[in-house]
Amino acid sequence: MNNQRNKLLGSALIAIAVLIADQLSKAAIVAYLVWGDIRTVIPGLFNIVFFKNRGAAFGFLGSGGSGANLRLLFLTVVSVVALVVLTLLIRRSDDRRNTVALSLIAGGAAGNLIDRAVHGSVVDFLDLHLGGLHWPAFNIADSAITAGVIIILYLSFFAPDRHNRR
Repeated sequence: MNNQRNKLLGSALIAIAVLIADQLSKAAIVAYLVWGDIRTVIPGLFNIVFFKNRGAAFGFLGSGGSGANLRLLFLTVVSVVALVVLTLLIRRSDDRRNTVALSLIAGGAAGNLIDRAVHGSVVDFLDLHLGGLHWPAFNIADSAITAGVIIILYLSFFAPDRHNRR
């Protein structure tokens, strides 16, 4: 019982830390930049930008036009369902590494959900590019989600003790 409570507390702290870092960074971008601004940090590699993503990850489903409200509702419902599923998975997980990964994903999903609920879009501001290659702008929530997914994939396919985790 105590281990379960400690696991849930640890998971909540990780998710809340991601959520706070995400929301504070987005608030700073909104406060100090104008939509569409691009500030070069490392020429040819990294910019800070201010973009509003009305879609899902990396602009997927982000085209404008009619149906924008329906798309927002759909993405909001998907995010809420994902958070419920993640909470259930965290409760059932018996692997700390998996629990951390799920907590990162939950914190990121919550951060982007708050953006959609408050602004109707997600603030993206990290912009990576190298030569002609360009990664779509993203944020701390997206980074946490990606890190969590990578950890889960690693644990699923490459962890030497993947069948005997504790």
